[in-house]
Amino acid sequence: MRKSGPDKTPGEASNPPRRPGALFGLAILAFVAVLAAAAGTLIWRNPAPHLADAGPAIGGPFHLVDQDGRPVDQHILDGHWSAVFFGYTFCPDTCPATLQALGAAARQLGSAVPFQVVFVTVDPARDTPAQMKTYLSSQGFPAHAIGLSGTPAQVAAIAKAYGVYYARSGTGADYTMDHSAAVYLMDPKGRFARPLSHDMAPALIAQQIRAAQQD
Repeated sequence: MRKSGPDKTPGEASNPPRRPGALFGLAILAFVAVLAAAAGTLIWRNPAPHLADAGPAIGGPFHLVDQDGRPVDQHILDGHWSAVFFGYTFCPDTCPATLQALGAAARQLGSAVPFQVVFVTVDPARDTPAQMKTYLSSQGFPAHAIGLSGTPAQVAAIAKAYGVYYARSGTGADYTMDHSAAVYLMDPKGRFARPLSHDMAPALIAQQIRAAQQD
């Protein structure tokens, strides 16, 4: 004799209906996934701040030596518009090209604008003051450019102040240096004014410096 009760269709026991709690959990997971996707979109659309937005954080005190072996500090920037550029004398391409462009820009500006170029090495092991002096005398480089070197700790300190990345690449005497290529335009009070791209044409560099004077 069959017991009374609701009839069951085949397979019903193995596929019980979903409980409200399980449905709620699935909804929460879906909501979290949507939030994660939205956050990822925001991160992708809002990258790290541009160099120009970090002006107050760029620059600061430093202690180095120039190409004549004289101790110098941040006050060498006083009274001039200064293009501060980090590189090294054994650099095969970017550094000489940038220095030549800055030299051409300086000639376009002439004596009307008190402008100087400050070249800071990221390779103090090889870039002694004497080496910097010889290098900066190259034809086409800015006249009266200031070359700065120092101990590894001193170079690391100024690189940190300017937000410059650098690292040795390779081994042996012919190693190279990976480094940031930005040029920092500093005003006559030693404050960051605006970035100059290392691949700017000389005329545009001169234009940017004149425009900074009007800011």
